[in-house]
Amino acid sequence: MCGVFGAVLPPGSGTSAAAVATLGLFALQHRGQESAGIAVSDGEQLMLYKDLGMIGTVLDDRRLPSLRGDLAIAHCRYSTTGSTVWENAQPTFRLGPRRAIAVGHNGNLVNTRELLTTLAGGRSRLPASTDTELLTALLADEPAADTVEALTRVLPRVHGAYSFVIFDEKRVIGVRDPHGFRPLVFGKLRTTDDPGFRGLWPEDPTGWVIASETAALDMVGAEFVRDVEPGEIVVLQQGRDPVSVRFADATPALCVFELIYFARPDSYMEGRNLYEARRQMGMQLAIERPAEADLVMPVPDTGAPAAAGFAESSGLPYREGLVRNRYTGRTFIQPSQTMRHRGVTMKLNPLREVVRGKRLIVVDDSIVRGTTTKQIVELLRRAGAAEVHVRISAPPIYHPCFYGIDTQVETELIAATHSEEQIRAFIGADSLGYLSIRGVLAALDLPYDRFCFACFDGNYREPVPYDAARRKFVLEEPVAVGG
Repeated sequence: MCGVFGAVLPPGSGTSAAAVATLGLFALQHRGQESAGIAVSDGEQLMLYKDLGMIGTVLDDRRLPSLRGDLAIAHCRYSTTGSTVWENAQPTFRLGPRRAIAVGHNGNLVNTRELLTTLAGGRSRLPASTDTELLTALLADEPAADTVEALTRVLPRVHGAYSFVIFDEKRVIGVRDPHGFRPLVFGKLRTTDDPGFRGLWPEDPTGWVIASETAALDMVGAEFVRDVEPGEIVVLQQGRDPVSVRFADATPALCVFELIYFARPDSYMEGRNLYEARRQMGMQLAIERPAEADLVMPVPDTGAPAAAGFAESSGLPYREGLVRNRYTGRTFIQPSQTMRHRGVTMKLNPLREVVRGKRLIVVDDSIVRGTTTKQIVELLRRAGAAEVHVRISAPPIYHPCFYGIDTQVETELIAATHSEEQIRAFIGADSLGYLSIRGVLAALDLPYDRFCFACFDGNYREPVPYDAARRKFVLEEPVAVGG
């Protein structure tokens, strides 16, 4: 899971596309915290800067002034293929015999090995070990008239989850896989009649932005136009309306975990505000898995909407029982278990006066490995909670994700190897309850076939044709040398 953003500014706007793209990327920091990068174009040449670290550290005031141009794409990374090293930061860049191209990718390809066999020169030509680096090389090499034609030739061979922002010297291009596993939206930069708010420039704009989530459009003052559809290429150019090119039939299967947890609550997906969708999930959870208790509290921050819905439905008071350190990242997307463990102890502290002597219903959005939840229950016990009843506003995660979330093997998922009662005992709760798939769909008021539920029910929309346990480092395996 990563965050992508692209900007096409009107000529002579006086605004740096790099500054706009960086501002938009800040709204997507929750999607990736391992590295950040940006590529810009002045219409003649591409420039790129990337590094390991958070967006504010990598793309600061020392670096942005030198990145001049009206076109930019930006990326923040959460690794699903390749190690966390500088070479694997994005955007990727390739100066090929046919074209210069930069790519930012949210998702994960499932046929990387197969694609590698089609690259002339093989792995020796790849300076990095990501599926994105491989795709960028294929696009740069493809004998086609332009980048869009190269995409229409290469993408039918590409399988898996991808929402790309791509640019050459003249255009920013958005691409979404035929299933639409990962979100991608675009909007128009505008002014407003509201005297209290000004756009990025005073005249009527012809600028466009594209991003992983609608919240990023809000950040830069852009007006949402629509989603990039599954199987669609959208081309954004200065002074022109967007051009749509379809490269595959749409078979929609948006990752439902985006709506449950990953995306920001102020974003919109499938026409639903995600705060409201998660509040409805909490209400359904209270109906399906009630408990005798004194109060309802969330695991901050992502458990708050569902906890509010649970409290509303159950009639129990809602309280904040944990304080979150705002300057730590998401423990779920840390690259190692050791870092996730440290992240919990740094991130949360109980409000003893709220929880002491109380029977608590603690609402969170998911249990993946179980270690984070176990530590939270221990924190609340030490703070004097009389009972701790854990409620999860998602179904149990039984299966790994191959479409952009870093769970490669079932042994990393506690629900795949433990019963609900065994999980309850492991985390130390007095009771444990999950929301059903039916409850999720009732909260969303949308049909099952609009989403991917593979991590919950094993129904993979795109088959994985190789050893899943070795998937993440497939481009880092030793190369056999003939004798």
